[in-house]
Amino acid sequence: MSGYQEGGRRALDHVLAPEFLDGLTEVSLEDLRERRNVAEQEEADLSYARRLVQGRMDLLGAETQRRAGADGAVDVPAARTDAELVASLTDILADPRRSDHGSGRYTAVEPSRVGEHRRRAEAAVSDPRMSDVAGMDDAQLAAARDRLVELEQELSTDRHRVQVVMDACTDEISRRYREGVVDVDEVLRASQR
Repeated sequence: MSGYQEGGRRALDHVLAPEFLDGLTEVSLEDLRERRNVAEQEEADLSYARRLVQGRMDLLGAETQRRAGADGAVDVPAARTDAELVASLTDILADPRRSDHGSGRYTAVEPSRVGEHRRRAEAAVSDPRMSDVAGMDDAQLAAARDRLVELEQELSTDRHRVQVVMDACTDEISRRYREGVVDVDEVLRASQR
């Protein structure tokens, strides 16, 4: 289940609902910041779930490369031991050649409501055979990777849509400060109370 669903109860449905941005120029600064915070939290949760899926995709990709002999394996058809897999895991997940690092946004928000997105990720990898990549034949490996690619794209699309909402809230906050709608001294005094 991805994307906005009208009347849905998920945080994603709330953030992507058209009314979430309705009246943005009229709401209080406090309400505006709260909306931005809700969107930032959803973005952090989507980013976390997306990275979980990407990690699994990396593992499947490494197995595909191993089978092709791309990792220097001498006996390509032979399954690796658990120790060999663990030894290569850090390199697989920390691959500096990755080209899909995201939008480059920095946020101090930690994932906290990632449950619904994690369930999507878990559903995609729920097949017990997914944990035994060496036991998959080439077709199964390719099919598993295709499912993960599709889920990663869904999560990325949702994340981008949430970022648009975040940007709208941030732009309105910036406009208020830039145009003097908000008194900076008053905001500082209120934050010290």
